[in-house]
Amino acid sequence: MDDLFFNDDHILIRDTVKKFADEKIMPIAREMDKTGEFPKKLVAEMSQLGFMGFHIPKKYGGAELDMISYAMVIIELARADASVAITMAAHTSLGTLPLLILGNDDQKRKFLPDIASGKSLSAFGLTEPNSGSDAGACKTKAILRGDYYIVNGGKIFITNAGHAKLLIFTSRIEHNGSDLGIGAFIIPTNISGLEIG
Repeated sequence: MDDLFFNDDHILIRDTVKKFADEKIMPIAREMDKTGEFPKKLVAEMSQLGFMGFHIPKKYGGAELDMISYAMVIIELARADASVAITMAAHTSLGTLPLLILGNDDQKRKFLPDIASGKSLSAFGLTEPNSGSDAGACKTKAILRGDYYIVNGGKIFITNAGHAKLLIFTSRIEHNGSDLGIGAFIIPTNISGLEIG
């Protein structure tokens, strides 16, 4: 059955992740659940294995692997600890794919190498206190002032936010008093005016 869907690379990836999950995550999973500790050391080790740059092209330092490999990694990590799996999944999907798919060349060159290497953890902010995950009810507003946007609003439940160096978030865009709809912004988390709590 494996031969129908999986090639030798898939099997190698699955076996590597299974070994990592069994040896590195399972022995400390219960303690991490008790303490709520963020798995910094595990993220660093997953970065060394290429997990944090899964979808990113090799030219930006990523692993450039397929979705079958990605699903295998998530399944094996989640088998050991769901929170470790979601840390990796939120980084590689929500926090990276908008930039990878829609970012311009300058943004990709600036941000993707650090994301791929795990030097920069990424996150994605959609959910708001008063609108939940209803993207159309977004209240965060970005108003163009000269060459810059002034953004006001708040997001909640952002996986990785407390440890991310890069945040992609949704906001309504207003220009000359007109609502232009909802867009996405990329910001470093050390930007002035951003509060993470």
